[in-house]
This record gives sequence, structure tokens and C-alpha cells, in this order.
Amino acid sequence: MDIFNALMAGFATAITPVNLLWALVGCALGTAVGVLPGIGPAVAVAMLLPITAKVDVTASMIFFSGIYYGAMYGGSTTSILLNTPGETASMVTAMEGNKMAKSGRAGAALATAAIGSFFAGTFATVVVTLFAPFVADFAVKLGPPEYFMLMVLAFTTVSAVLGQSSLRGMTALFVGLAAGCIGMDQISGAARYTGGKMELLDGIDIVLVAVGLFAVAEVLYAAIYEGKVEESQNKLTRVHMTKRDWKRSVPAWIRGTVIGTPFGCIPAGGTEIPTFLSYATEKKLAKGEDKAEFGKQGAIEGVAGPEAANNATVTAALIPLLTLGIPTSNTTAVLLGAFQNYGINPGPQLFTTSAALVWALIASLYIGNVMLLVLNLPMVGLWVKLLKIPRPQLYAGILIFATVGAYGMRQSAFDLFLLYGIGVLGVIMRRFDFPTAPVVVGMILGPLAEAQMRNAVSIGEGSWWIFLQRPMSLTLIIIVLSVLIVPRVLKRMSDAKQAREAAAA
Repeated sequence: MDIFNALMAGFATAITPVNLLWALVGCALGTAVGVLPGIGPAVAVAMLLPITAKVDVTASMIFFSGIYYGAMYGGSTTSILLNTPGETASMVTAMEGNKMAKSGRAGAALATAAIGSFFAGTFATVVVTLFAPFVADFAVKLGPPEYFMLMVLAFTTVSAVLGQSSLRGMTALFVGLAAGCIGMDQISGAARYTGGKMELLDGIDIVLVAVGLFAVAEVLYAAIYEGKVEESQNKLTRVHMTKRDWKRSVPAWIRGTVIGTPFGCIPAGGTEIPTFLSYATEKKLAKGEDKAEFGKQGAIEGVAGPEAANNATVTAALIPLLTLGIPTSNTTAVLLGAFQNYGINPGPQLFTTSAALVWALIASLYIGNVMLLVLNLPMVGLWVKLLKIPRPQLYAGILIFATVGAYGMRQSAFDLFLLYGIGVLGVIMRRFDFPTAPVVVGMILGPLAEAQMRNAVSIGEGSWWIFLQRPMSLTLIIIVLSVLIVPRVLKRMSDAKQAREAAAA
């Protein structure tokens, strides 16, 4: 009852006209920022920090939170329509969503993304409301061995599920892991694989890789191999979801939410693992003609599940931020800085020292989710009209957005050469049917996995047995082995059965 009363007091603060206005502006700006490739929510919050210097602290936090989850909504728009993810969280959406757009189902893809985001965001907000201290207590018990094995599980599922061949998937993953090693060693500080280039000391920016592999490669591949693109790829048959789309989306939203929420609660989390795990789950569970749509016409589950997982994760990520003071992403790190600008230090005491602010912020999450749904659903038809732009002009626009976005991150000409070099690599991978997603997963999680592995071995005083001695770590090892072995055993059994039936016939 105390939680309910506190939440009601938060709503009383959040629904004041001024705070509602700040929430609306934040949601609208966040959606616009999400639509622009190369500019993520972290950059947007950082740029807008000075604007709220003279604004009440509660209104500022509500404003920044609006940008935070608004950008996650907006990121799906360009991923689906232009195959240009502005954030790494939107990459999985691009894989199936863009194929749906090309086959005339852009409206359904945008609608399932918006509704799935609303459903998952609302559920995760309920979790934040009810279980923040309890979930944080459990999450903080996980150590480096568990985090490392979680990342190995992500590597395994992504590499084994994406693409036609597990070998190609593993090859792509190792390309990503190698690229993730470029830059300064996290522990020794030594430069690795930089080739003497100062620009590579900080490593390769993941947004640069995502835009290069997806957007630039898409344009170059079309120019080199597809020649005159048939205008049928721009066709638009319908804007809204059918009964079958709803039937396929609802279970995917639920599964994505269940996968994403715990990852948001983990202090070392991120949106990449849950979104890719959600995609892998949907692909595994799909049957018949639904499964055949994956990677071809575009499967709606491949948009619904990852988008739900993405939004559940980013909302639940407020748990470690508020209760432990631990940011789990660039954006939450900037939000932490915004708190500290006002002399507020998130942590275990925040719910007692700044209770009014925290509960107003949580209440604004519910309001913001509704605002985003109201803002986004009516605009589906407007966004879909982007597909009516002739392909040459559309591709030119994508290249301009990608180039400006890449240059804008560090104002470096070197980044432009890198962007187009990565684009050429993406073309080669597409030409020879290598999946591109494992490259990005390897790059993002590789350095994190390396750090957690080193920490785990240090805890074990140099012994690798530490991974087998901890129950949660051992459980994850068993799951990883199951993912690798069970499908192959089942396939061999199925092949043997078919061979016996053929022989008997």
C-alpha cells in the first residue's frame, strides 16, 4: 500500500501542466532523434542538458526520461523503412522490418513495433514500480563468471541462428570480436591493432559499424548487383495490422518482454543481448510458412519480439540506475550526470532522500508510454509514405544521412573512410551470404566479455574452474552446450528417420 500511495503522489506531481508539457516535448524530441541515424538518445540528452539548467529538477528528469524512451521508439522507424538503424538496439528490427517494408507491409511493421514497445515499456515500468529494490538485490549477486557466460550464450545463439550456415555465423562473429579488440587494452592501456592510427586508439564506434554494415552496404549492394530496382519493392499494400498479424505479434510481445525485463535489471546489461536472444527465440519457435518468411518477405515476429525486448530492457535499466547508481548504457550514464548536476546521487538511499522526485519520474514513465503510442500510431501512414520516394533519391538520402551522422560524431574525415570501408565489407558479406548481425554483436560484447572473463579468472586466482564452481555460471554453460548440441542431434535423428522411411518405402 505504501508503494501505491507513493505512486499516486508521483502521478499528482507528474500530471501538473508544466510537467506534462515537458514530458510531451521530451517524447516528441526523443522520437525525432530516434528517426535520425547516427544521433542516439545519449547524444540528445547530453546536448540538451544546458537547456534545463534553470528548470525544476523534477521537470528536467521527466524531460530527459521522455527523450530516453522516445528515442527507442523512433529508432525502429528508420530501421524498418530505410534499413538504417540509428541505435544498436534497432539493428535486429532492421533485419526483418525492412524486408516487411519491401514486401508492402511497412505499416504492419511500424504498428507492431509501436504497440509492442508500449506493452513492454508499461510492463517493465510496473516491474520498476513494484520490485526495484528486490530485483536490484538479486542482480548485484551476479558476478563476472555469470556475466561472461551470459555473453557467451548471446554469441552462441546469434551465431548459430542467424544466416544459413553456423560456420558462416561463427566466422562473422569472430570478425566482430577481432574488430572489438582494436584500441587501447582496458587493463594494461596498451594500443592493440591500431596500425599506428591515433583515430583508432578509442576503438571503432559501434554506431559507425551499424550504419556502415546496414545502411551503406544496402545502398552499395543495390547499386552493384541489383541494377535497376523494380518499383514493386516500393509497393504499399496496407498500413494496419491484420488479425493474423495480431495473432503472431501478441505472443512475440509477451516473450520479448519476459526476455528483456531481467536484462534491464542486471547492472552490466544492455539492449543487444536481449534483442538478439528474442530474435533467435522467435526464429526457433516459428513454424511452416511463418518460418519461411524470416530473412525473405520479413516475419512480423522478428519485429514484435525484439522491439518489445528492447523497450522492456531500457525501461527496466532504470532499476540499477536509481537503486544502485549504476548506469548500464551511454544514455543512463548521461542521465546519471544529469542527476548529479542537481546534487542528487542515485543509490540505495534515493528512495528515501528524494522520494517525491523518484515517484514522479516513475509515474511519468506510464504517462510517456501512452503519449508515445498516441504520437506514433497516427503517424504510421505518414512514415510509410517515405516508401513512395523513388529508389535512387531514397538511396541518395540514406547515404547523405549516414555520411552526415558518421561525420557528426567526431568531426573526423577518417571516420568517413572507415564508414565506407565497412560498407564494402557489408557488400562482400551479403554477396557470399555471411550474416552481418554477429559482427556487431561481437564488436559490442567482445570487449565486455574479455573484461568479465579476466575479472572472473582473477576471482578464481588464475583457475578456470571458477566457471564450474558457481551454480548460475554452470547452468549457463549447460544452456550454451544445449544450444550448440541439441539442434544437431535432433536434425540427425530426423534425417535418420527419413532415411529409414525412404528405405522401407
